[in-house]
Amino acid sequence: VQLQASGGGLVQAGDSLRLSCAASPRTFNWNFMGWFRQPPGKEREFVAAIRYSGANKYYAGSVRGRFTIARDNAKMQMNNLKPEDTGVYYCAALVNMRDIYDPRNYEYWGQGTQVTVSS
Repeated sequence: VQLQASGGGLVQAGDSLRLSCAASPRTFNWNFMGWFRQPPGKEREFVAAIRYSGANKYYAGSVRGRFTIARDNAKMQMNNLKPEDTGVYYCAALVNMRDIYDPRNYEYWGQGTQVTVSS
């Protein structure tokens, strides 16, 4: 299984970006697809996750109302970006049902894509 994250970039505060995570093979079955980010000098943190059915979506408080995750390639629309959103964003797949907020529970990871938001 491979995950390929894309869509990062350098933007100004208030701008938008959309991240995508392509899974290979496409028939790969997962329970949740999540996004995590790692700000400079900090630990990896939960951003958002979506259940395989698309029925349940979860967000970190810091991004709720600004970020939206969708099932299709786990696309994550990020609006009204802030400098504190800067970091390397990783998509990850959770196969065995566990706590979705803990990155240690995710079995597969993409390579990360850099998001930099300037003030």
